[in-house]
Amino acid sequence: MSQNDYIILTNNPLVFEKLADTHNVVYKDISYEELLKEVRDRIHEGHSLLSHPLSGSVKPKETPYKSVMISKRKGEVDQRSLSLIENAIQACGKFEDKTGKFEQKVYEDFQLIDWTLLDSGLASADAW
Repeated sequence: MSQNDYIILTNNPLVFEKLADTHNVVYKDISYEELLKEVRDRIHEGHSLLSHPLSGSVKPKETPYKSVMISKRKGEVDQRSLSLIENAIQACGKFEDKTGKFEQKVYEDFQLIDWTLLDSGLASADAW
């Protein structure tokens, strides 16, 4: 798989800063849950999930940042991807939104955690 085979959807400014010049990155200044819904909309258009929407140990809505890899190529609606993203959106709704309750340094840490998770996925994807 090459960088031309996938799209990264993110609300993480660090991911956009690091990858905008080399990868197909769609950055949106939206909430974690809204990002998952954006991914769901893309799946309905025929894209497939390439990374899990709930990867990592930080709970949804505790961190405001999320980056998800999807296929660039469209096909039939991938039912597995659709099920995963719908379950992730439901899980997100179970947690209290903690956005705005931390100091800036904590948000920088959350950005770094999301970046690190994505970076490990990129290494695997680019190795194919």
